[in-house]
Amino acid sequence: MSKKKNRPHPYTLLVEWSDEDQVWIGTCPELFYGGVHGRDQAAVYAELCQAVDEQIAIATQDSATLPKAFGGKAFSGKFILRTSPEHHRLLALRALQIGDSLNSYVVKKLKAVA
Repeated sequence: MSKKKNRPHPYTLLVEWSDEDQVWIGTCPELFYGGVHGRDQAAVYAELCQAVDEQIAIATQDSATLPKAFGGKAFSGKFILRTSPEHHRLLALRALQIGDSLNSYVVKKLKAVA
């Protein structure tokens, strides 16, 4: 009996090390919350691929609409950030103190933690 090969899918597969849990954690944020985990990175990736294939098969069997893949999404480079007026004022003051625009200051802060 031959094994059926699954078609490639466009979904994001992430396998990251967790210092807190001391395991590899595999997730597919477009399809499900949570994920798979284990001590072997390759095994976690294989298990994640299987979980994604199963999720796609179940959705297809149930005629459910699959979510749009993140990888194919175009980004404009703009997003609206909601914060309190007090925090907005503090950020604007910090930017002013270093001679930066608020936008440039926030982008630098985001890059520092991303």
